[in-house]
Amino acid sequence: MSVVDKIKDIENELARTQRNKATAFHLGLLKAKLAKLRRELLTDGGKGGGGAGVGFDVAKTGVARVGFVGFPSVGKSTLMSKLTGVHSEVGAYEFTTLTTVPGVIQYKGAKIQMLDLPGIIEGAKDGKGRGRQVIAVARTCSLIFIVLDVLKPLTDKRIIERELEGFGIRLNKRPPDVTVRKKEKGGVSMSSTVPLTYLDVEQVKAILGEYRIHNADVSFRCDATVDDFIDVIEGNRIYVPAVYVLNKIDQISVEELDVIYKIPHAIPISSHHGWNFDDLLEKMWEYLDLNRIYTKPKGQLPDYATPVVLRRDKSSVEDFCNNIHKAITKQFKYALVWGASVKHNPQKVGLTHMLQDEDVVQIVKKS
Repeated sequence: MSVVDKIKDIENELARTQRNKATAFHLGLLKAKLAKLRRELLTDGGKGGGGAGVGFDVAKTGVARVGFVGFPSVGKSTLMSKLTGVHSEVGAYEFTTLTTVPGVIQYKGAKIQMLDLPGIIEGAKDGKGRGRQVIAVARTCSLIFIVLDVLKPLTDKRIIERELEGFGIRLNKRPPDVTVRKKEKGGVSMSSTVPLTYLDVEQVKAILGEYRIHNADVSFRCDATVDDFIDVIEGNRIYVPAVYVLNKIDQISVEELDVIYKIPHAIPISSHHGWNFDDLLEKMWEYLDLNRIYTKPKGQLPDYATPVVLRRDKSSVEDFCNNIHKAITKQFKYALVWGASVKHNPQKVGLTHMLQDEDVVQIVKKS
């Protein structure tokens, strides 16, 4: 029996089993078995391999990477062409794009790579079409644009989410605050700083046993579900922000558009007419969580044309210096900073100071 067949058997059993307190233990074990089988697909253990493959992955450029994911013929290629100027084969038939098509957009001084990925189909996570290669590239993205046909957004949204989830991609979620520390002996001990409503010690032990972990200290700092706990044990999950790009709004009424606007993480657009691109790019910037830091040479005005762009969680003065040239930190004496991250302008700071968007920095070197 192939890995895909085993996965389908477990999925069928999960679908048949009623969810209640009596079946929670059994469902937890089934989900653990399912996660292990899916890992085989992720790591080339399943038939057909899980790698990106020739013509799919491309070299990274810029400060961030945005991948376009969606079913065939939803307008990904038109959107790509309009945003980046890169021609991605466009046609009113399925599977026009057969490989990854890269492009670059300059936005707020940042160079951002965009990837038009081939359309996926239902069952992609199990090897149908070229889905696994497409999703493998999606795992490398800083942000995913899930492009949907506005006439059937929720149906397609659920299917694509299921495909991405099945391949270890968690959309608009934070990693669970759970620690599993293996040890040589002593069995399984469990502690929590919050009440646990989804898991108990027997379930935790059973799921760990499925992974042949019989001695471990487990610490919960959030009310984790069975799926969250399995994700922590697996350790190969990718947590990616996603924007649902609802295309073809030129085909719906104003009243329908008002309803569409209530979908979380969504931006309605028309790629054909170029409608609402400003909102889409602003949302992209917000979800990429980037900071623009401006340099100020001594005795000169700040360079507002070419900011140093850093991830918000990697925006220390040391990160800023290393982004310009790694040798700077060896000569670093202190930095003068103007902006939101300091109490007075300018303020003298060290390498560990965290910068904020649109701060201005002047580096002072050792004499």
